[in-house]
Amino acid sequence: MKLKITFLLPVLGWSGGIRVVAIYAHWLAEQGHTVVLVSRSAAAPTLVRKVKSVLRGRGWPKHQPVPESYMDNLNIEHRVVSMERRLQPEDVPLADVLVCTWWETAEWARSLPPDRGVPVHFVQGHEVYDYLPRERCEAVYRLPWRKIVIARWLADVMLQKYGATQVDLVPNAVDHEMFHAPVRVKNSLVTIGTLYHEAPIKGLDVALRALGKVKQRHPELEVLAFGSSPPTGSMAIPDWMELCIAPPQDTLRLLYARCDAWLTTSHTEGFNLMAMEAMACRTPVISTRTGWPAEAVFDGVNGFLCDVGDVDAAAQAACRIVEMDAVQWAQMSSNAFATVEHASWGASSRLFEAALIRAVSDTGLASMNTMNMAGG
Repeated sequence: MKLKITFLLPVLGWSGGIRVVAIYAHWLAEQGHTVVLVSRSAAAPTLVRKVKSVLRGRGWPKHQPVPESYMDNLNIEHRVVSMERRLQPEDVPLADVLVCTWWETAEWARSLPPDRGVPVHFVQGHEVYDYLPRERCEAVYRLPWRKIVIARWLADVMLQKYGATQVDLVPNAVDHEMFHAPVRVKNSLVTIGTLYHEAPIKGLDVALRALGKVKQRHPELEVLAFGSSPPTGSMAIPDWMELCIAPPQDTLRLLYARCDAWLTTSHTEGFNLMAMEAMACRTPVISTRTGWPAEAVFDGVNGFLCDVGDVDAAAQAACRIVEMDAVQWAQMSSNAFATVEHASWGASSRLFEAALIRAVSDTGLASMNTMNMAGG
């Protein structure tokens, strides 16, 4: 069965969630499905934001209605709807399935006629945060739509909190052509890597405090951080941290492979794709008990887990990496790679496709065009 598939997206960018959608959209198009992307334009920067940019030495910011993102160069039809107006039915093509990728896009889908596709909610995180309207966010999870989730914990939340019974687990994967490393040995000067991201939920403050404690105990420790956006000045950057901003995609594996451990101290994660990428580059992971690492990281085997916000536990785990001998570290590195060795986007894409086909088949609302294609 070949489907007409529309992905409803918020403003695009370089987030992990957008990257995952791009992977599935590209794969589905390659299989012969008709794929259309519908996203919002970016709001123009306010005068205050413009002035702050100038004061920080970055110059007058340029407005990009369609920001650069992982969707670039996919050769897929992409419709951009102005942020200044409501989404209208004519903005969205006729389709068999309508994939919502964020709580607001699920609200848009509710207002669209049935011929825009059977709604499916692609859940990459429990999007109920203090800075969002909680009641509206929770309401979209209660909609009687099939849900596709990326991790077991999200499947549990959908069932236990929202009573969702039609839930498909489609775990994220890793591109082994992009993220790989030969068998490694421990660095003589141990290097710990971490994400530089100033969003509070990423827990950068916890990572810096923990690494500061490790530096006190092991002054020779090297720290490498990389992220997509430059510092805003809101957080002090220690002089012992090497910072790489927006490194080219084809160099990310080299950065991961420079590290003897990858430290991630998020308060919450839908999945934490970077932890999986680090493991593909044979780097053990130290993580808070959130997202995929809570399911896949085992203390002393392929990394270490610590509680959210526990600076001392994160520092202790990092010290264990620094202090373990070369043989112990080599085994942990090997175990980290084995954890993700068989995770592939091809397998996950087939699961994603199957979930969409089930959604359409279960409702019996496939378009006449789709049924004709399936029969011919």
